[in-house]
Amino acid sequence: MRTFTLVCALVMTAFFAQAQQMETLSSSFKHKGGSGKKLSAYGALLGKISTFDDRFAVLTGGYGGVFLNKKIMLGAGAYSMATSPRVDNYNDNRRWNLWYTGGVVEYVHNSDKLFHWSAGALIGGGGVSQRIGFDKGRDQVYESDGFFVAEPFINAEVNITSYLRIVAGGTWRQVAGAGIEGMSDSKMSGPGFHLGVKAGVF
Repeated sequence: MRTFTLVCALVMTAFFAQAQQMETLSSSFKHKGGSGKKLSAYGALLGKISTFDDRFAVLTGGYGGVFLNKKIMLGAGAYSMATSPRVDNYNDNRRWNLWYTGGVVEYVHNSDKLFHWSAGALIGGGGVSQRIGFDKGRDQVYESDGFFVAEPFINAEVNITSYLRIVAGGTWRQVAGAGIEGMSDSKMSGPGFHLGVKAGVF
């Protein structure tokens, strides 16, 4: 009787351990993850290729928050333009500056699978300005205004370890309400491609 009970216990333990395994590129493609966790957290750091004023632009930033039931992430994100396009029709080296931030919701499908996808959106606001940067002191700002932004995105993800993922995806940035001279909402809106990493407890 004791032997039968021990065998049953071992079988059940093996079953639940298998059910809680996360597929990764490390540890022989399998690694125990936080499958039993209903509340965890992660963050993503991203580099983004996009357009601004019909020109090539690079943005950097990311997002993060709490991860509920290995499906829904609730958090916040922020991005800024790393490139600084020149403002046309001026000879004083004025440059465009762009940033935005907001709340982020993301759905992750089959988070424990080696290859999986996610989709979500950032909704918030930001600022655009014309400025000249100096080596010392603060930038001289000539024009500035705020705007509303909504940016849906979709990602393809690969689990590297149980705490690290590679992310690649596409976005669409939709801007509304900017009223700055020489710029329009449509010129600040556009598609983007991003690449980065996610790190945290999944």
